[in-house]
Amino acid sequence: MNTPFRIGQGYDIHRLVRGRKLVLGGIKIPFKKGLEGHSDADCLTHAIADAILGALGLPDIGHYFPNTDPDCAEIDSQKILKSAVAEARRLGYGIANVDATLIAEAPVLGPYFAAMKRTLSQSMGMDPTDLGLKATTNERIGELGRGKAIAAYAVCLLFRSDE
Repeated sequence: MNTPFRIGQGYDIHRLVRGRKLVLGGIKIPFKKGLEGHSDADCLTHAIADAILGALGLPDIGHYFPNTDPDCAEIDSQKILKSAVAEARRLGYGIANVDATLIAEAPVLGPYFAAMKRTLSQSMGMDPTDLGLKATTNERIGELGRGKAIAAYAVCLLFRSDE
């Protein structure tokens, strides 16, 4: 694994349900529903972690944190992200940048982006200016468009580090 640059992409989606907290980018967002999942179901953080692992040619987060493992129940997804970053460093790579998009009809997410960027960039050990974050709707098309789920896409660029 000596390639100077590696690109990865990640995707995650979780259904919105009552009785769960909504966590995106490591931030609790006030909303009437939260994301269903074995962990905290933070689809943004999951997509970023999968992008990092994919760039390294490794299996996705489900391989390392299976939903059948009781030790992973309710796990903070920032731990998952930190694990992916540690694996990149172990293999000699640093994160050049990450770009991610959330897809949600509601709630409005823009007011939380600064806090998400702080939390995510801290978990990845990178400058917040190297993290692009945006949101869009699905224009009321499909399950996402009916507000039944929230999804996220992420891409990352890794560089060979001399650390």
